Amino acid sequence: MKKSNTVLEYARQTIDIESKAVENLKKLINSDFENAVNFIFESKGRVIITGIGKSAIIAQKIVATMNSTGTPAIFMHAADAIHGDLGNIQTEDTVICISKSGNTPEIKVLVPLIKNYGNKLIALTGNPDSFLGTNSDFTINCHVDMEACPNNLAPTTSTTAQLVMGDALAVCLLKLKDFSSKDFAKYHPGGALGKRLYLRVSDLIENNDLPIVYPNTKVKDVIIEISNKRLGATAVLENDKIIGMITDGDVRRMLENNDSIAGLTAVDIMSKKPKTMNSNAMAIDALNTLENFGITQILVQDKDEKYVGIVHLHDLIKEGIF
Repeated sequence: MKKSNTVLEYARQTIDIESKAVENLKKLINSDFENAVNFIFESKGRVIITGIGKSAIIAQKIVATMNSTGTPAIFMHAADAIHGDLGNIQTEDTVICISKSGNTPEIKVLVPLIKNYGNKLIALTGNPDSFLGTNSDFTINCHVDMEACPNNLAPTTSTTAQLVMGDALAVCLLKLKDFSSKDFAKYHPGGALGKRLYLRVSDLIENNDLPIVYPNTKVKDVIIEISNKRLGATAVLENDKIIGMITDGDVRRMLENNDSIAGLTAVDIMSKKPKTMNSNAMAIDALNTLENFGITQILVQDKDEKYVGIVHLHDLIKEGIF
């Protein structure tokens, strides 16, 4: 077994080689990159992304990124393309072909067929002088000096460069489209990510109880209300307006500082001017507020400043937002 320091050195060398290659990509961005982005942006068709081997895997990831950021894209394997999948390509589609060498047999067969269809072809290649590079309408240079593989054979640095350049294309298109977080939410309705983008405070509190006490409510009854509603706090209302909040922490502090609670009421132990949120606010904003102020629950009001509930940190944890 290799010594730990040897393994760590291999890992650091890999990261160093790949990071330098990615940094160098900035020098390779030119007018062809800009023209390719503008052409896709103005096109009414989709983006068909193709490749073979490891480049095909990178193509699938770029397709996923584009689809999730407002640029319709389809993956087409280069080998399958010449056996029937060319039917995926429609008249106004743009084709991106990914290949490190740009000279593989499948690419040499595929490129003329795409050109015969009349579609614009974008090369994403490490060899701009290759068959692919010289026969494309736009050539995006992803050249790397060496693979991280010690034999300079296994696609490592080159696929990282392809991936980064694909991200650059997708982000440029996102920017041109003014693609917002609301647009993003349309394509990511599931999971914690989607919930961060569309879930509102009103959604969090709809099944929660509504703990309420009043200024003259006895402390014993305050404790019962907090326990029964199971949110760790209660609002204190006067004339239907929030004038305070009492939490489990307030109750504990009261018990520490008083030998008897017989004469105490809610107004004696409540926190005045508590933090509140609008029910229409995003759930992620509720999380940020709780974190910023170091609290675990916050009172919620509607647009008319009517008390409508409490958001607890547990609500956010349950939804997977925290």
